[in-house]
Amino acid sequence: MTPHHEDFDMAQYPVNMDLRPKVDAFFDEATNTISYIVQDPTSDACAIVDSVMDIDYAAGRITHDHADRLIDTIRQRGLTLEWIIETHVHADHLSAAPYIQDKLGGKVGIGANIQLVQDTFGKIFNEGTEFQRDGSQFDALFQDGDTYTVGHMQGFAMFTPGHTPACMVHVMGDAAFVGDTLFMPDGGSARADFPGGDAGTLYDSIQKVLSLPDAMRLFMCHDYGPNGRDIQWETTVAEEKANNIHVGGGKTREEFIKFRTERDAQLAMPRLIIPSLQVNMRAGEIPTDQDGNPQLKVPVNKL
Repeated sequence: MTPHHEDFDMAQYPVNMDLRPKVDAFFDEATNTISYIVQDPTSDACAIVDSVMDIDYAAGRITHDHADRLIDTIRQRGLTLEWIIETHVHADHLSAAPYIQDKLGGKVGIGANIQLVQDTFGKIFNEGTEFQRDGSQFDALFQDGDTYTVGHMQGFAMFTPGHTPACMVHVMGDAAFVGDTLFMPDGGSARADFPGGDAGTLYDSIQKVLSLPDAMRLFMCHDYGPNGRDIQWETTVAEEKANNIHVGGGKTREEFIKFRTERDAQLAMPRLIIPSLQVNMRAGEIPTDQDGNPQLKVPVNKL
């Protein structure tokens, strides 16, 4: 049972608002995804959050222009990549984690509930017994409150299910990378109708994020420029609490569940959900056929 927000004990998380990491954002126009390079302010160490691998789905062609931008930036600055963080198994873009790791090193980490996602989608994609469902494709599986270091900077993971059962928000100093748990205030929140998602759980997770200090910088994983505004990706806890169109201004759990459920019923499947899930549940590796050739499946009437 997910606790309601009044039960959250934020003291269990090592929040340090005195540390201000340098954050660089990289927007991917094809998928409306924002990837981040997060640098420890006291060293040359950095982390990448939510990288993107390019795919021309119609042609079945994979390229790495977006990831190369991250790699080139890290090399030009003489930084050391220590972590490649996935906030969750994305359904709308493919992760470039193995490609980046091959070029720069670093450990790939995701929430420990990846095992639930692998089990669910392993069945949908009819994966054989050779597909491991224990998260072993990743270097680290984060539990709620787990800490890690980027140089001298401590990061920690907050368990925030609802959009998917494995979503986590990653906090480094005064910067929190919220994945798809929240959008910008005028964008609201992410859908909760994927297998393992739940609108009530998502509301509770959002309240947990909004229990962080008001001045905490929040960095989005996606932005769609609602009402024609320019793409944005940074806000604060205070701004979201006051102005988020889905949860701000004291909206109740019941109001959110009703709205989210009705809205999700009208949404189309993400354009890249079929390749994204197959690749991302493997930590960014492309599945192969029995001869070792890269190959994606299209399950029919399963999603």
